[in-house]
Amino acid sequence: MLGKLKLATSAAALAMLAISTIAAAQQAPVVTPMTPEMNPSYSYVRPEADYIRKEVMIPMRDGVKLFTVIAMKKGTTKGPILLTRTVYNASRATARMGSQRLVDILPVMDAEFVNDGYIRVYQDARGRNKSEGEFVMNRPIIGQLNQTAVDESTDAYDTIDWLVKNVPESNGKVGITGSSYLGFTSLVATINPHPSLKAAVPQSPMVDGWMGDDWFHNGAFRQPNFDYVTTMTTNAGDNGQVANGTGDDYLTFLNAGSAGDYAKAFGLDSYPFVQKLFQNPAYTSFWSEQAVDKWFKDKPLTVPTMLVVGQWDQEDSYGAPAVYKALEAKDVNNDKLSLVIGPWRHSGVNYQATELGPYKLPGDIGLDFRTRYMKPFLDHYLKGGPDPKLASAITYATGINKWDESKTWPVGAATPLYLQADGSLDWTRPSAKDAHDDYVSDPMKPVPFSPRPVHMRDADAWRTWLIRDQRFVSGRPDVLEYATPALTSDVHIMGAPQVDLFAATSGSDSDWVVKLIDVYPDEDTYRPETAGMQMGIAFEIFRGRYVKDFAKPQALKPGKAENYKFGLPNVDHVFLKGHRIMVQVQSTLFPLYDRNPQTYVPNIFFAKPADYKKATQSIYRSAAQPSAVILPVVK
Repeated sequence: MLGKLKLATSAAALAMLAISTIAAAQQAPVVTPMTPEMNPSYSYVRPEADYIRKEVMIPMRDGVKLFTVIAMKKGTTKGPILLTRTVYNASRATARMGSQRLVDILPVMDAEFVNDGYIRVYQDARGRNKSEGEFVMNRPIIGQLNQTAVDESTDAYDTIDWLVKNVPESNGKVGITGSSYLGFTSLVATINPHPSLKAAVPQSPMVDGWMGDDWFHNGAFRQPNFDYVTTMTTNAGDNGQVANGTGDDYLTFLNAGSAGDYAKAFGLDSYPFVQKLFQNPAYTSFWSEQAVDKWFKDKPLTVPTMLVVGQWDQEDSYGAPAVYKALEAKDVNNDKLSLVIGPWRHSGVNYQATELGPYKLPGDIGLDFRTRYMKPFLDHYLKGGPDPKLASAITYATGINKWDESKTWPVGAATPLYLQADGSLDWTRPSAKDAHDDYVSDPMKPVPFSPRPVHMRDADAWRTWLIRDQRFVSGRPDVLEYATPALTSDVHIMGAPQVDLFAATSGSDSDWVVKLIDVYPDEDTYRPETAGMQMGIAFEIFRGRYVKDFAKPQALKPGKAENYKFGLPNVDHVFLKGHRIMVQVQSTLFPLYDRNPQTYVPNIFFAKPADYKKATQSIYRSAAQPSAVILPVVK
């Protein structure tokens, strides 16, 4: 009996083994040496992940669907939504490291938010990457320039409407943020906003592409934009830059000729956006009606907005302060609008910010800003947190490294610092009857904006050129320098320094570049590496043909002094006791800006080699024509 039982048990075991073997064989794919080896898909979000990541296509009012990624911690309930509408690939932005931790797949700036229950949403803008529709650079708001039924404001509205109805984990409140182009889409979302949009943090928004953001500065064209055109508008995906090699950009652009010649040589003249640039070199309605700050003229301020910009923003220094200026009067209770200026490069607020070029900071000031100001602001409006009662202007005082909180902006009183004889600067108006300093500007030997060899695609070089030590051009015969003696006390400036330049040229057109510089003492026991440094504080360029009217260029009269008035970027900076304040004046900043031929031609994009001529430039410093940089000095 016992033997029969053992035999039966063995038989049963063998039968189970056979069944499991057959099942395993049925489940495993049959492969041969020639079986194709591409697996159809892979789930990058594993069961052990601490998050949920969804991809959806959200319909807009015209039927176009926009690719959107929704990411949140598992178990999230009643979470506020933080939205970013991007042209830089929503899928890539939300899958950085293939990690199973939410903070690792998202950009660094998101960590504080998703760790506190925020639902993070990234969306490809219309016509970019996986979204449907047609892409139009900085799509104008519905109106004279856009007679369709959609713009970035309506797309934001429709997106928010869908999210609050279809994301059950949310509390129905939405904030929007992003930098640069993403700052533009964030800002425009506050025009005719969805009722569920409760707060906005546009960072370095593209606002006016002619006056002082990406495409031009006071009429001078920024040549790195050619790379941006190929990466953004070759097709809907992510693309490479202009195929111009890896040599010195200074020589590449110089040898090409005009910006138009460069575009033609590298196959860019067929791009619609390049043609928009070429056909609209002046500040006509094409540009003025696309200026976002002007879109707010007749719109109420209904969405609490925190505008953010870096003091050394090398791309979009103009936009945030311009919008603040346009909106400040609408903030009647001083509770809906703040301007933040931090010690950052373009978009640097969203990364680790412990230093910028030679300037060292006492910790991560990007993280400090997000935790001290940005998150309490969003928590208040999206989560019902306490009112942080933020100041109208929140700025970081470089030089002494501390946050300043002010009731308005600018803070400092306009105080002229005059150009004087012998390369000096003084607060006293000059008394000479007829005095000027001359230099010869040769467009065939332009002043580089960065030490050569120039590589504008080098991330570190590009991000730090505004703060770079300017001794690399000091002593050039085509760069004038003026400096104060060593300061006997600190000089604190808070606002946008203004250029009041009296200048003449022997040519019939000219550019004028003015640079405000902090000169460190020649010796420094504790930081010898910065001894004598000429640290850039604020730079700007002005194309002379627009001195009378930005929309109607005209030739300059040779030898006739004109008064050029323009602003430098907004700063909060302290020139320390023992330092010197310096101003440099020159006529080229190359190849960042295209060369002015210094001979008037109707369109500089199409200047010919014979048009580029040397010119003698005269900078006046007399009683009647007192050139100065007007500093916003805190008394």
